[in-house]
Amino acid sequence: MELRLNKAISDSGICSRREADRHIEEGHVTVNGRVASVGTKVTQFDKIRVNGHLVQQQNNTVYIAFNKPVGITCTTDPSDPDNIVDYVNFPERIFNIGRLDKPSEGLIFLTNDGNIVNKILRAGNNHEKEYVVTVNKPITPEFEKQMQRGVPILGTITKPCKLTRETDTRFRIILTQGLNRQIRRMCEALGYEVQRLKRVRIMNVTLTGLSVGDWRFLTEEEMSEINRMIKDSVGTEDASKQKRKTSNKPKTSDRSKNSKPKTPNSQFQASKSKKEYAGKGRVKKSRR
Repeated sequence: MELRLNKAISDSGICSRREADRHIEEGHVTVNGRVASVGTKVTQFDKIRVNGHLVQQQNNTVYIAFNKPVGITCTTDPSDPDNIVDYVNFPERIFNIGRLDKPSEGLIFLTNDGNIVNKILRAGNNHEKEYVVTVNKPITPEFEKQMQRGVPILGTITKPCKLTRETDTRFRIILTQGLNRQIRRMCEALGYEVQRLKRVRIMNVTLTGLSVGDWRFLTEEEMSEINRMIKDSVGTEDASKQKRKTSNKPKTSDRSKNSKPKTPNSQFQASKSKKEYAGKGRVKKSRR
């Protein structure tokens, strides 16, 4: 995640933001060996020095936006020669948040923060993902209605979604759930075949300015908005707690109104659950 240089310095406890700005203006601050200017943005992997002293940054979490090309597999398995982690070639251990299937392209997040993953992914949290899809034949009004209303796939009916037709064979769709190959399966169920599928937005983050195969750190502003959006989201562990509480609640009936509530047979307890990076650019290209 990118943040302003003065904030990175103040977060380390050296001085206030105002004092950090003064040090920067006086030329006492360097980033990766170069004299910094006011407004410079940095990541936790940049080497910051104030009056020659190395700043120990507090934040060690990584949030990356990657424009995945077709042919890259969303897996951390090193035995897959096309795995996403090797392609991005980041010096820290990271993993993808969610998936895009191999024939699909577009925006995907990678991170080393396991706490944020389920809050973004769980369908019940209603976080939007937007796609541009090209199909093999003209789109009909009935196709549009059925896609938006819900399509039976994988033993369920997809949640209502938003769809906008852009051309005779291309549409834009916004989902709040992520079933396996969901859009492809929805189209197939209605007699269509997806020819191209590109994710262009996740929540408040878009592909704007990010070429295919490139990645960048999410900005401080983007992460602030994401954290605001997921503030009340339910993660896997929280959902499990709620489910256990519901299932553990004593049931009552007319015949048992005068009887003592039964004690549950079992009790549940919630499970408890940096190589130096001296790169100077904000957008990195991996192998081609």
